[in-house]
Parts: sequence; structure tokens; C-alpha cells
Amino acid sequence: MDADAVRTRASDLPTTPGVYQFERGDTVLYVGKAVDLRDRVRSYVDPRGERIRRMVSRADRIDFSVTETETQALLLEANLVKRFQPKYNVRLKDDKSYPLVQLTDHAFPRIEITRDPADAATVFGPYTNKGRVETVVKALRETFGVRGCSDHKFAGRDRPCLDYEVGLCTAPCVDYVDESSYLADVESVRRFLDGETGVLADPLRDAMTAAADDREFERAANLRDRLDAVESFHEGGAAAVQGDAAERTVEVLGVAIEGSDATVARLTSESGKLVDRERHRVANAERPEAGPRDDERATPASDSAALLSAFLPQFYAERDLPDALLLPERPADEDVLAWLDREGVNVRVPGAGREATLVDLALKNARRQTGRRDECAALADALGIDAADRIEGFDVSHARGKAVVGSDVCFVDGEEAKADYRRKQLTDENDDYANIRRLVRWRAERAVEGRDDRPDPDLLLVDGGEGQLNAALDALDAAGWDVPVVALAKAEERVIAPDRTYDWPSDAETLHLLQRVRDEAHRFAVAYHQQVRDEVSTTLDALPGVGPELRKRLLRRFGSVDGVRQASESELEAVEGVGPATAATIAARL
Repeated sequence: MDADAVRTRASDLPTTPGVYQFERGDTVLYVGKAVDLRDRVRSYVDPRGERIRRMVSRADRIDFSVTETETQALLLEANLVKRFQPKYNVRLKDDKSYPLVQLTDHAFPRIEITRDPADAATVFGPYTNKGRVETVVKALRETFGVRGCSDHKFAGRDRPCLDYEVGLCTAPCVDYVDESSYLADVESVRRFLDGETGVLADPLRDAMTAAADDREFERAANLRDRLDAVESFHEGGAAAVQGDAAERTVEVLGVAIEGSDATVARLTSESGKLVDRERHRVANAERPEAGPRDDERATPASDSAALLSAFLPQFYAERDLPDALLLPERPADEDVLAWLDREGVNVRVPGAGREATLVDLALKNARRQTGRRDECAALADALGIDAADRIEGFDVSHARGKAVVGSDVCFVDGEEAKADYRRKQLTDENDDYANIRRLVRWRAERAVEGRDDRPDPDLLLVDGGEGQLNAALDALDAAGWDVPVVALAKAEERVIAPDRTYDWPSDAETLHLLQRVRDEAHRFAVAYHQQVRDEVSTTLDALPGVGPELRKRLLRRFGSVDGVRQASESELEAVEGVGPATAATIAARL
């Protein structure tokens, strides 16, 4: 778009808060928020930064959404950035987003909390506090009886479901309410979500008073809590926290930027104790050079300050805000600071003392992760693949074909991502190639069919040699999953790819990264195999003097019942808890 096209489009926009999108065809290039949509978009007629100038020149249209408040514009921007991953926005690499409420476009609409609304639905929000949204939606359903069930559950019923029995629905599925009455109730819900608080608050207040008059104090207290949630629902997306309560949860952020990527390290302190450390990758971290809000300040925002402005609303999309945030510097966006203030979060940039030490520790954690990404980039270059930021490692473990299990571990930016670990029991078979084939095919089919909630990896690593690699390739081909795969053989520590073998030096960082993934996959598989094996009833259970704990020790020492059977009496006696008499009994009976 040229300057005239931007100016013409801006003149058609309202002067209300909202979110705008620069698009090219079906691709969203950039998402921004505005207090005044018309003025904000008009400022792109002459963007100062070259990067934003390129974005504007590539765009062929500008779309927009109106919001009721500036806070909702801030949260909607974060949601859309998560959803579309626009090339010119700073993007946190996770899939969290703020909750929305939708009324579906059905003959009998349903109400639903969602983060991925249907195209034809009427959508309200986003909101900052999912718990408050759930409370309000339940109160709406109890008051107006709007259904929350799926289409599958709604269709073809001959009697109402449990929602009707507990007072959450008027059962339109079995004609207990006619369509016109039901739609009148839906309209009441719509009015409340549009901002008419009294539609729901008044019935709740009446019910609370009646419960108190009847001395049903527990019900009255419950209704009072719901009324508080309802009355605060439209106050900028969440109610502010008042008072000088002690800060129980404090989170500390540190930022390290390298090129167009960055790491934000987060330390969490609860009641004065450090309880958690995490690092989060941020893409496209170069400071937006031409944002009109930047132009209005005398001093441009630093890279870290601008990154924090984008990171904070995206990161806390599905997480509770802490009582306090300790930052290396203040976020550049005053709207973000105002939002945090309304949410009751104390934002501090400590200059000295223990808090400054924590910020320094977070900065060191962030810089350490940046180095790990260099390691991943080096591996990708060495293998000739697009990236190696996300690696999944596979291994199998069994005892001569018994209690066969497989592990699927995940490393992100060179570090364990244990939340994404998976494990699977496999068919008992003493064939490592067949076992790897089953394990990888299980993962591949889940990915292709959309049944695995994890992102696709950049690289798969199987523990083994050429045979295991070919088994994995067979599984990928059968499932139709196109992901690079290599094998790492323990004996010679050579990396085997489909087209060649890499014999890297023992001190190569690329080899060390793959070794960490391989060793963790092996550890995880062995641990699960021991768990499964110990849970299986064996002939040892029938032996006098062998209880559950001794059975576990014997199996761990010798690997299987066959291993115990082949052990000599002196070897058996070396196991804790096995005396000469018990050893003789085991040897004789087995």
C-alpha cells in the first residue's frame, strides 16, 4: 500500500479503541492496537523505520476490530499475534491466548468459553481472568438456561441431560422450551456481555437477599461472590486488586537479545523462596522502529523495553499475574503498564539490594539460553536442515522382549522440555527394529491426525544405528509425516542420516547436543520399563520368602525372571535381603 491508500483507508475507520491488521492476501503481516483506530492507522502514512515501511509497502489491505476498552484492545492484540504469528510482530513462541466467550450461530445458540472462536459466532472479550469468566458464564447459564453442550450431545436426544437436572439448561434439545423463549434468553445473555451488567446482577442480588432472609447463609455467601464477579466483569477485563496486602508471588524477568531472536528468563519467588526458573524464546525481537507511539516520545525505547511490552501480555495470556514484577527496565508501552496497574501488579526496576541481585540472576539465565540456541543452529547447519530448535528423541527398553516400552523425550533450544515428554507401552517382541518402527509410527500418526497437542519437531533422533534409522524412516513414510530423522549409535558415537554418516569430533557441540537427547531418551525408557516390569506379576511372587520389595530388587539386578533363573546362588545372595536359605529356595524352585 502507498501513502494515499493508507490515508484513504484510515479515513474510513472509527475513532474508537480497537485492533488493526495489515494483510497481504490471506496472510496477516502485522497486528497493532490503538486507542483511536483512525489516528493510529493514519500514522502509517509516513512510517519512520525501514522495517515497518517494508511491511506497509507489502500490505494490500487493512482490517480492524473495535473493542469497548483499551485493555480489551491490548488483550485482543496479544490473542491475534498468537493466532496468526505475523512476520512483523514480536512473537512469544507458545500457543497461549486469552479466553473469549462466544454465542454460536445455531438455531439454539450455545454459550462457550474458547480461545479459537467459530467464524460465524458472536464473540465477546478477550478477558484476563479465566476463573472469573467461568464463574460468570455459569451464572448466566443458571439464570437464563442457555445450553453449553456440543452439537453431538444436543442432537437426537429423547430426554434431557444432567445440565437440565442441575439447573444449567432449559433443555431445548427435547422441546422443554420453545424457540422464541429460548432466543429471548439468549438475547439477555448478549445484553449482559455487551455491558448491561444489571441484566444478570439484579437477579443475583434478589436471590442473595432471599437466601439471607431464609437464613441460608452459605448459599447467600456463594451468590455474593458471584455477584462480585459479575459486577467487576466489565471493568477493563478484570477487577483491580486493592489494598496493601503482602506480595506472596514475585516474578523476575531478564532479557537477552541476539539478532532477531531473544530469550526471556523468568524466576518465580513464592513467600520469599525461589521456586521455579524458566526460559522462553521470543522471535522477531528487533525493536519496532516505526511505531507512532515511539515517535511521540523524546527518547526512543530500548530493545529490552520494547520486547517486554510485547512479551508481558502474550505471556500472561493463560497464567495468573504475580503480585509483583521485577524487571531490568520499564516496558516501553504505557498501555501495558496501565493494564498491569489495573490488575494490581506492582512493577519495579530495582537498582540495588536483593531484588537487583534477582534481576541480575534472571539476566544471566537469559544469556545462557541464547548460547544454547547457537548450539541448535550449528546442528541444523551441520545436518543441512532448516532448524534444530525442537528435537524429539526416541528409545525402547525391554527385558528380552518382555515389558516393552518406548520413550519420546523433547528438547527445546537445547534443554529438556519435560512437559512434552511422552511414553508408550508396546507389543511384547524381542525385535528392536520393529519396536522403534511401532513407536515412531505411533508418534507420526498422532501428529498427522491432529491428536498430538505438541508442535511438530524440527528433528527426530533415534537411539541406535542404521537398522533403527531405517525402521524410523519406514514409520514416517507409512504415516506420511515429513520430519528429518537421524540415528546416534552408542558404540562409535556416529550420527547416521538417511544419505550419509557424520563422524564428528568427540568435543563437537553438535554431537554433545544429540548425546544429551539420546541419553535422556534412554534414561526415560529404562525408568518406564522398570516401572512396568515391577508391576507385572511373575513366578517370583509364588516363592516363599520373596515379597514385593525383594522381587523388585531381584528384577532390577538380573533384568528378568530368566535372568534370576540363570543366576548362581552366590549371585543371588549378593542381592540385599537374600540369605543362603532364600537363595537356595529360588534356585531350586526356578
